[in-house]
Amino acid sequence: IPGRELNGVHFAMEFLTANTRVLLDSGQLDPDLNDSNIISAKDKNVVVIGGGDTGTDCIGTSLRHGCKSMVNFELLPQSPAERAEDNPWPLWPLIHRVDYGHEESTDRFGRDPREYRILTKEFIDDGNGNVSGVKIVEVRWAKVDDQWNMEEVEGTEKIWDADLVLLSMGFLGPEHYVSDSVDIDYDVRSNYQADHGVYTTNVAGVFAAGDCRRGQSLVVWGINEGREAAREIDRYLMGDTLLP
Repeated sequence: IPGRELNGVHFAMEFLTANTRVLLDSGQLDPDLNDSNIISAKDKNVVVIGGGDTGTDCIGTSLRHGCKSMVNFELLPQSPAERAEDNPWPLWPLIHRVDYGHEESTDRFGRDPREYRILTKEFIDDGNGNVSGVKIVEVRWAKVDDQWNMEEVEGTEKIWDADLVLLSMGFLGPEHYVSDSVDIDYDVRSNYQADHGVYTTNVAGVFAAGDCRRGQSLVVWGINEGREAAREIDRYLMGDTLLP
C-alpha cells in the first residue's frame, strides 16, 4: 500500500528479533533502547497491524519500551464470547481471547488496544520520509453464496497517529517456485500436501515439514516436525533408522 517504504514501518519479526538479540547480547532483563541495533518504541505512537501471538508480542514489547500510545488493527470482526454453531467441538474454539499484551495495554492506557474490522489504506508521510500516521477504513463482512465478502464502509475513513508501524499479518502460505518445479501437490490452504508423521509428498524423495506443511504455527512445532522428518528421510535413504 502507499507509504510502505517509509521509515518506521517494519515487519513484526524485524522488531521482535532485534529486541531479543539485544537482550541476549547484553545479558540484561531490559534492552538498551539507545542501542543502534534495536527498533525502539519508546515515546512513540505504535500501530500494530494484525493479531495472533506475534501481534500480542509486538504489543507487549512496545509497552515495555515505554510507547506513548498503542492500537492494534484487526481485519476480522471480534470473535464471539462462546462457540458459534458452525464451530463445534472438536474444532479449535474460535472465541474472543484476552492475552497478556491486551491486559497490559488495558492496565496502561485504560482500554483494550484492538480495533476490529479495520482495513489499512495508506501510511502517511511526515514530509521527511518518516511515517506519521495510518489511514484506515472500516469494513463490513457479509456471507454471499457461502463465501465471506468484505466491503468498505463509506464515510468511516480515519487517520491514526503513528511513529512506529509493526506489520503482523497472517501467514499466506509457502512460496511455490521450488515446489512448482517438481509438481508437489497442495492442500486447500496452498500448503504442501504431506502426511503428518511420515512427511512424504506426492513426489518420491521429497518431504515437507513445519509451516510449509501445517501452516502458520509455533516454532516448537517446526522443531518437532523437522526432527520427525529427519527420521523419515533417514529411513527412506538407509532402509531403516536409529533416529528417535
